[in-house]
Amino acid sequence: MTWRVTVRSGPRVEKRSAADLAEALALLEHEARALAAGPRRREVRLRHRAFTPQQQVASRVELDGPGVRAGVDVRGDGATEAWTGRVRRRLVEPAARESPYEALARALGQSTSAEP
Repeated sequence: MTWRVTVRSGPRVEKRSAADLAEALALLEHEARALAAGPRRREVRLRHRAFTPQQQVASRVELDGPGVRAGVDVRGDGATEAWTGRVRRRLVEPAARESPYEALARALGQSTSAEP
């Protein structure tokens, strides 16, 4: 089965493929960490409203595979949050000391631990 990883950052869209879920999750994490380390966004002010960097999704890395649609949003301040869902996105809350990437792997049933 082929997994697709789509990286969206501004007008740039890149599509990559992975052979399995573990490879796709590793690729997703690599891309999202690189985007999170990039430049930060400034506050955007409109006529009656302002959007802080924390409220802006600066980039998105999506994972699409057999029966799975998930991803990681990179906020304007560099923070990341994982989500799942095709039609409606549901945030994946990390457990104690768990990264958003580990939380996403857990939600998708894929262990990131080297221990059995």
